Amino acid sequence: MLNIEKTKYLIMSNKINILNNSSYYETPSWPNPKLPKFINIAIKVQTYLSLPKLFIMLKKIEKKVGRKPGPKNSPRICDIDIIDYNQNKYSLIIQNENLIVPHPRMSERNFVLFPLFEICNQWQHAKSKQKITNLMLNLPISSICGIKVL
Repeated sequence: MLNIEKTKYLIMSNKINILNNSSYYETPSWPNPKLPKFINIAIKVQTYLSLPKLFIMLKKIEKKVGRKPGPKNSPRICDIDIIDYNQNKYSLIIQNENLIVPHPRMSERNFVLFPLFEICNQWQHAKSKQKITNLMLNLPISSICGIKVL
């Protein structure tokens, strides 16, 4: 949780205003639940940065916190994803191969949906137009039972 707080501090230090943040959510590692558990939060921010500049800044923050390259889906010191940008005024933004907004697999991930619902329970997916409550109800029961608020 210290890494999350350090990340939030660095975000604010870069003139990005944090408007709200969720509780901490713990989930088993995926795809290998034998690895250390993941802890996630969602934050809502206000920024004057364009999406590409925000993305670049967040990648720099990940490195400052200690993120190192590793195998896909392996435990990471810090992993920042942009789930939405500009309150869905863009239905789909593809900036480059590394940035797709909304995140393409967010609808399948309990560790994204639960924290996002906590801070924005009226959120709607820009591309599919599904409300967050519907996305959560479409999760498998094992995924719903596998998440824990800390």
